[in-house]
Amino acid sequence: MILIKSKKEIDYIRESCKIVAETLQLLKAKVRAGITTLELDRIAEDYILSNNAKPAFKGYSQGGAPGYPGSICTSVNEEVVHGIPGYRVLKDGDLISIDIGVVKDGYFGDAALSVAVGEVDDEKKRLMEVTERSLYLGIEQAIEGNRVHDISFAVQQYVEANGFSIVRDLCGHGVGKYLHEEPSIPNFGKKGTGPKLKNGMTLAIEPMVNAGKYEVITADDKWTILAADGSASAHFEHTILINKNKPEILTIC
Repeated sequence: MILIKSKKEIDYIRESCKIVAETLQLLKAKVRAGITTLELDRIAEDYILSNNAKPAFKGYSQGGAPGYPGSICTSVNEEVVHGIPGYRVLKDGDLISIDIGVVKDGYFGDAALSVAVGEVDDEKKRLMEVTERSLYLGIEQAIEGNRVHDISFAVQQYVEANGFSIVRDLCGHGVGKYLHEEPSIPNFGKKGTGPKLKNGMTLAIEPMVNAGKYEVITADDKWTILAADGSASAHFEHTILINKNKPEILTIC
């Protein structure tokens, strides 16, 4: 069932999303060669807790995996999503995707971005640009009366026209009262299909794009998803509200 949010619920979601956006911008400024992904995790957790909120990912479990141990996801280079923070030291030329979920007063916000560490090669630079642009093209389709796969089609068309691959095993989702809600929002699909979009829906739209082929594998930690061919991957995400027949980005500051 797709949940339509009341004004009061949207206000709560908006607050959680504001904290997500602020935390992402804080971490973006901290990304540098020499920092560990665990340090980024601690910075994020401290900031989230200081806002009387909680990291939504910590302890979260799905598909029989153990509870997620980090407060954020830090996915480097060929890691697509769900990379676990640890003692890995970032180095010049790395691409890191940071995904953050926050819960406050029982309501959730979710967003992600990819960041270059120092100078990255042209392929990684273009991969990030295309992935981010595809997110905004998808968001433009999130209007009342359109269908979910109008978002999917817009993302897929742009990414593939630029020579990259959409990850097909993972998708966006509804978010708000729960971290993951209906509908699922794949990043590929046929225009004009899928559930109808309505005002009051809150959605997490999140293209995950590989420089090589779209196939992915799961690491032994049962969480980290990697590009099967070892190519670089980028990830951008916003939580949006369909409001007054148009999309409003909530995870922006």
